[in-house]
Amino acid sequence: MTDQNLAAASPLPLGDPALLAALADAALKAGAVILRIRKEGIGTRYKADESPVTAADLAAEEILRAELARILPGVPVIAEEAVSQGRGETPAETFLLVDPLDGTREFVGASGEFTVNIALVTAGTPSLGVIYAPAVGKLYAGGSFASGEARAFRAARAAGVPSAPESWEPIRCRPIPDHGLVAVASRSHLDPDTQELLASLDIAERISCGSALKFGLVAEGRADIYPRLSTVCEWDVGAGHALVRAAGGSVRRPDGNPLPYGRTEAEYRVPAFIAYGAQG
Repeated sequence: MTDQNLAAASPLPLGDPALLAALADAALKAGAVILRIRKEGIGTRYKADESPVTAADLAAEEILRAELARILPGVPVIAEEAVSQGRGETPAETFLLVDPLDGTREFVGASGEFTVNIALVTAGTPSLGVIYAPAVGKLYAGGSFASGEARAFRAARAAGVPSAPESWEPIRCRPIPDHGLVAVASRSHLDPDTQELLASLDIAERISCGSALKFGLVAEGRADIYPRLSTVCEWDVGAGHALVRAAGGSVRRPDGNPLPYGRTEAEYRVPAFIAYGAQG
């Protein structure tokens, strides 16, 4: 094995900013596979819970699992399709959450609002997160590092190209105003409880968006709040949680308590959450 290959096979320290770039590279590779399959033909079927799954979900998860095994060997990977097939790994103190294609309904419906989500969870909290929307070429990445810094970024990247973190643009949540909030909500899963909450707030503008891109809008200061009061799974939330947290915001349960992760007994289900911009 060459020195270059040895370096590629060596795990990166968890607090190293280079790890965030490596996770972004993995997402970009998965994005290229997703777009290729999208062009060739989607091939949709339905899981036991009647949610759609496509050949792109399965192929993207396969390449992500291979990439993550190379980047962080030995770290458990909790990935959506593996869990749905009964092949999920057991979480540890540190583990990875993967949604290979978040927003499958948007993908099937020919929208560009679908993403690849990768989160690194350490001590129960998402510490690094990557969200990549291959159809629109938008990358978000953020996390907390060993230096004590927390940073969040966005970049325009075509699927399959190197992540090139030296050119990423830093982003921050904006301070939440006292009135006239900008809210972002799901395009496909807007439940009655979330609608009721939004109706109770002083909302100046409401944005509808698919997939984890909603977290990106909060992280870059375009929106102040993103509530979801219906059930999702940890892999839907983890990457966005890390991103918003790194940008100066927070993601919590509606009662204000921390959002838990690694809950195998709950089948990784998250009953509800609210993502907030920067609060005083």
